[in-house]
Amino acid sequence: MDVETRIELITRLPTEEVITPSELRELLETKETPVAYNGFEPSGLAHIGTGLITALKVKDFTEAGVKFILLLADWHAWVNRKLGGNMELIRKASEYFKHVWISLGVDPSKVEFKLASEIADQDYWALVLRVAQHMSMNRAMRAMTIAGRTMREELPLASYFYPPMQVSDIFTMKVDICQLGMDQRRANILAREIGPKLGLWKPVCVHHHLLMGLQGPRKMGYEDDELLDVQISAKMSKSIPSSAIFVHDSPEDIRKKIRAAFCPARDPNNPVMELVKYVIMRDGKTPFTIERPEKYGGDITFENYEELERAFVEGKLHPLDLKNAVAEELIKILEPCRRYFEQNKEAKELLMELSSVQITR
Repeated sequence: MDVETRIELITRLPTEEVITPSELRELLETKETPVAYNGFEPSGLAHIGTGLITALKVKDFTEAGVKFILLLADWHAWVNRKLGGNMELIRKASEYFKHVWISLGVDPSKVEFKLASEIADQDYWALVLRVAQHMSMNRAMRAMTIAGRTMREELPLASYFYPPMQVSDIFTMKVDICQLGMDQRRANILAREIGPKLGLWKPVCVHHHLLMGLQGPRKMGYEDDELLDVQISAKMSKSIPSSAIFVHDSPEDIRKKIRAAFCPARDPNNPVMELVKYVIMRDGKTPFTIERPEKYGGDITFENYEELERAFVEGKLHPLDLKNAVAEELIKILEPCRRYFEQNKEAKELLMELSSVQITR
């Protein structure tokens, strides 16, 4: 596969930012099998932001000939007191997330699942301290917005280890490409700054868009940049179930949630339009047909997202027709996951157990 095709796959939506495009190209031209990773605190249930979006990007990267590591950050979840700091539950959540991604098409023979505790040996913790020597308290606090916290909150001392740990993950696993959400870009930028100071490399960053929760846009002051603040503040969250489509939601639940989603007429800045842009029509090549009664214009097919957005803004596409079509498409996309969790005994038991646990942000 030529470099141009590989770059097209890696930068396909929902990729939003590459730091830097020239470094990515050089990496693909000089290294046969680069290593990329994405990391997750295993806690609670997977919604389409953590489950589906991750699966889509992992498949893009592996198709482009990149080795991909999915880091299930159990130590990080414990530091952040996820699942009450119960490590047994956190480890079960790790196994559950593996099932989620496999059910959505991730080939386990092409990815490596790692627990953070598997890489956290003496050398790792020594690197955490070395990284911390090059990180001010202020930079650490700013990077901790990735964990859904604000700088104004009083945090336990353990929380301040989080950013040095995330930077150390990258170098311990010998990662060339950090493929994470826009909410984690601060930690990745720190890795690019600190790596050369330690005689290490500067990783390429490929950040993807964060799907908006169904409640619509909001601002909470996570970032000075207003657009990024809205993206992080409004992202889909497992701790607000009504705002999230979970990967194993029933068709009835998906229809109900989408119908109730924020989607004002003529305003494309809403979660339903995002689902079209970043999931349904993300490759720019797949047409999307919206079925409508003849009295409302009949069925209409859009060849690309720009066409659909233009029709919506001009009032030629009603929000309800859009919602109905998006719900049915999501039901089809998530059907393999629902079937997998019905048929796989271990996955089903993990889902049942985690469903009964109180989820925190």
